[in-house]
Amino acid sequence: MTAVARVYRWEIAKLLAQKRTYLGLVAAVAVPIIFVVVLLIQGGGPSDVPLGRYIRDTGLAIPFVVLVFMSIWGLPLITALVAGDIVASETHNGTLKTILTRSRGRGEVFAAKTLATATYTLTLVLAIGLAALAAGTLAWGFHPLTSLSGTKVAPSHGLALLLASLAIYVLPLAAIAAFGILLSTVTRNSAASVVGALMWALFMQLLGVLPGTGAIQPYLLGTQFEAWHGFLRTPADWLPVTRALWVCALYIGTPLIAAYLVFLRRDVAGE
Repeated sequence: MTAVARVYRWEIAKLLAQKRTYLGLVAAVAVPIIFVVVLLIQGGGPSDVPLGRYIRDTGLAIPFVVLVFMSIWGLPLITALVAGDIVASETHNGTLKTILTRSRGRGEVFAAKTLATATYTLTLVLAIGLAALAAGTLAWGFHPLTSLSGTKVAPSHGLALLLASLAIYVLPLAAIAAFGILLSTVTRNSAASVVGALMWALFMQLLGVLPGTGAIQPYLLGTQFEAWHGFLRTPADWLPVTRALWVCALYIGTPLIAAYLVFLRRDVAGE
């Protein structure tokens, strides 16, 4: 674990040295702020999305509405930019051979890269959630939230529900990141991995709206972005939450195991 922690710190340092890392974080913070500014200027609101009709009642509603819009392609794109590059960039820069021929084992390197990607994904979700909450609170105050069941929720309870929602929202994004890591490991091409991960995420979203897919819809990755709806019901609906836990575990575990096996068999001499 100590060895993995050392490599993990190095991977985080490399992420912090890349422009795309900051571009993604800036975008995650800027989107909810721009969203609130547009609402203040234009009036009205997205009443056709969950909690959309309550956005002017309390700033607590803004993060939930932003999560809905960003799940379509915004956050998957930002996540794919890092996950698709995490291994492939080493090949492009010619540094993977050096890394793999040093004292660190391949398993340690792969674990550190996976943990660094997961850290970035979690940071993205927290950044967009906190930025949306701050912007919404400044615009409309920190008042009770109306749940999806129509009941009033105290601000402190609403904040706890937001944190729980962000935590479950991370899981499908982590699945996209895991697929990006797989492509990054297999293709050794950053552009192909980023585009491939994003296209896969969009395909999962599209599959959910096609006719005849009702039977499999609860188990599609795109559906898991809506699991937080269960927290916003009175009483809480735990079915979508628990389903998201094991469904996302499969979407995360399968590509990571495949990527790990490929990484272990990487031809260092051929890099």
